[in-house]
Amino acid sequence: MPKILTIINASDINYAMKPEASTLKVFVYGTLKPGEANYSHYCNGYVESQTIAYTKGILYALPIGYPAMVEGNNKVRGILLTCKNSDILASLDRLEGYQPQRKSGLNEYYRLLVSVYSLEDQLIDLAWAYFMTPEKIREYKGILVESNWWTSF
Repeated sequence: MPKILTIINASDINYAMKPEASTLKVFVYGTLKPGEANYSHYCNGYVESQTIAYTKGILYALPIGYPAMVEGNNKVRGILLTCKNSDILASLDRLEGYQPQRKSGLNEYYRLLVSVYSLEDQLIDLAWAYFMTPEKIREYKGILVESNWWTSF
């Protein structure tokens, strides 16, 4: 499997291990993007800033109406959300069917800390992102999104 994140220093480890920090960065590529179905319910009131960006992965559209990303090396475009309160992470975990103590295959999605880049290929920051296992993609009959940008409209 490709390497998703290189931890650079001790502060990166602290960030990765403490999602309860005062601000939180999340990379979103599907229904949590501004204008998509889940943004207003889960993100309104939490987001301080949003930046168009990409992370590495492979993006699929699921016939059930939302996307999923697996680990890979494509430039999956989405939005880097900076949230003013880390409490949002628990509600996002519930939405994504993720429980940290379960094995990744038992979760709908699993969460990883990833490097996020500007469209000009400059490292912006580290952020949490949700991934699906390749087995679940096959189970849901995922369709590769060759443009690396998912939208419901």
